[in-house]
Amino acid sequence: MNWSQAIDGFGQHLGIERALSPNTRRAYESDVRQLTVHTGADIAPAKLDADHVRAWLASLHRRRSPATMGRKLASVRCFFRWMVREDVRQDDPTAGIPMPKLEKRLPRPLSVDDCEQLITRDERVSRQPAPEGRKRARRMVWMTLRDRALVELLYGTGIRVGELVALDVRDLELRAQEIRVMGKGGKERVVPIPERAREALAAWLDVRRHAGLMSEPLFISLRVRREEKPRRLAAREARRILGERARRADLGEHVHPHRLRHSYATHLLDMGADLREIQELLGHASLSTTQKYTAVSVEHLREVYDRAHPRAREEGVDAANASKQLPPKVR
Repeated sequence: MNWSQAIDGFGQHLGIERALSPNTRRAYESDVRQLTVHTGADIAPAKLDADHVRAWLASLHRRRSPATMGRKLASVRCFFRWMVREDVRQDDPTAGIPMPKLEKRLPRPLSVDDCEQLITRDERVSRQPAPEGRKRARRMVWMTLRDRALVELLYGTGIRVGELVALDVRDLELRAQEIRVMGKGGKERVVPIPERAREALAAWLDVRRHAGLMSEPLFISLRVRREEKPRRLAAREARRILGERARRADLGEHVHPHRLRHSYATHLLDMGADLREIQELLGHASLSTTQKYTAVSVEHLREVYDRAHPRAREEGVDAANASKQLPPKVR
């Protein structure tokens, strides 16, 4: 089995047997291809040994973070374990290579005020489509309504950006106040939609209905010609939309969809939601993944205590002024 055959077979294993998302499959296959580029295609997959893998990782050491190194090692480890299972190899050359030690980094959620500012930046816009003669104005209305619905749904449901762009109109049940989401591993879950997100989605679907585009993906790209069929919005476009909106809101920080997911979970926890419930809403397979938000919430409470408690305040800080700095309640 040569490298091309091995990578093709590995890709089928990831897609069919493990039901991984297309993005995850591409990342795993890309990591294996990078290994072949470093070792050379003349070394067959069955002949590659631990020294080759170690040399490849060493070449990446100064250019990649420990997290990236860990993911690449996990990719090739998965590849060689598959080869052992397929009787292409008798051993796994990565078995004795330890995973790099990762720095424990807590999620960095936005504050409630920042989330509100991000969402309501372009709040005042007509729900009716502009006249056909005013193409630019019409496109701006569509873009504003789409982007508002996109941000409301990300923060209001905590779904991943990949899950967001994969949604179809039929997945949305506004009357039932919920949406069906296809998560990692092909696992479907139902997530409730808050009122403001429902209103934003209804406004976005209104202009879609006028144009007869109700059977298309929920979020579509507006960068297509009028005669072309609407294209599903890509994840990178959703990230760009959120980043531009954050800059217009003067947030001054790097804002991406996963930060809204972190914010969703942290704000729920701050308001007393049960950790198991948050796990179900986020679609986490393990509770340990959700527990990282507990540490974020504890740190938040410590900051509130330091600002507000008489024994924690610095001398000369007025209690009334300190209390004004407390974050508002999550709506």
